[in-house]
Amino acid sequence: MKNLLIVSLTAFAFAVSLSGCSSDKKAELENLKKDLASTQDKISELEAELAKSDTLSDSKSKIVVLDTIETTFFKHYIDVQAKVDGDDNVTISPETMGTISKINVKPGQSVSKGTVLVKLDDQIYMKSLDELQSNRDYLNMLYLKQKSLWDQKIGTEIQFLTAKNNLESIDKKIATVRQQLEMTKVKSPITGTVDLVDVKIGQSFAPGMPGLRVVNFDNLKLQAEVAESYISKVNKGDEVEVYFPDIDKTITTKLNYSGKVIDALNRTFRVEVLFSSKEKLLHPNMVAVLRIADYKKENSIVLPINLVQNTQEGSYVFVSENNIAIKKVVTVGRNYKGQIEILSGLKSGDLIITQGYQELVEGQSVKS
Repeated sequence: MKNLLIVSLTAFAFAVSLSGCSSDKKAELENLKKDLASTQDKISELEAELAKSDTLSDSKSKIVVLDTIETTFFKHYIDVQAKVDGDDNVTISPETMGTISKINVKPGQSVSKGTVLVKLDDQIYMKSLDELQSNRDYLNMLYLKQKSLWDQKIGTEIQFLTAKNNLESIDKKIATVRQQLEMTKVKSPITGTVDLVDVKIGQSFAPGMPGLRVVNFDNLKLQAEVAESYISKVNKGDEVEVYFPDIDKTITTKLNYSGKVIDALNRTFRVEVLFSSKEKLLHPNMVAVLRIADYKKENSIVLPINLVQNTQEGSYVFVSENNIAIKKVVTVGRNYKGQIEILSGLKSGDLIITQGYQELVEGQSVKS
């Protein structure tokens, strides 16, 4: 009995000891949680202050490049491919078929209108002409004798009319052969320079067969085809620039012709520019870029297109006002070759930020 009492008292003391230890640990844990929450609040507060301090520091040190906005004259051009041609750029072929017997010119040679460039073999026509001429001499003699008799009232009228008709008939045949003989001479229809002689002696030459070309460089022109959407914007007399990439030359002139009929196949209309005879560097079929001014405006604000930033809300640029970056919402117009017209949102004298604007925040301090 005594031993049982001792065991019971020992167990009770151990239980009381465990209960007190558990209570102390819970209290300690609660205190640690409170300290952790307080520490986290301080960390967040310090982080916010440091972030604000860093932003202000970056803002104060932001270096940009400024430019003063000035108005200018803005032009917008339509660019189309074109080539040099000419009314006096003629490919020549014979009027009749024959074998080439003589070539009278070489490339680069100057010729006048009517110059015989190539001669075709004419032996057949010459023989026919000699034969007809002999017959004519005989028929002419008969006619003269018959006429003399008829004038003396000798013979019949039928005999006289027959002799006259035979002579007239042979004259017509001779005229036809002479015309055929003339067709064996391939002549230049214009005054100019021989640009092509692609034939040889002994070669057969036929109508429609290209072999000769004569060009008059004093009457060159530029031809281009413009999309029909521009037909109301392009007119005769419009200012144009013609750029020749092969010779790196630009000519400023005006449109000489603007077509009013749309080609049904490619939906374009034709425009032409005439060149002065002084432009000696130009040649037929030379490629060019024709720039037609379809829009002009004085006192325009024009910026490099890369300065205009675009968002879903619209377009804007950064300007500097009292060394503070200000976002200006702008309305843009047409652009050409990297330049864009600003219709509203800016005025002459504004200081636009041209470099360093990519990472700017509105309200940030700037210096140049």
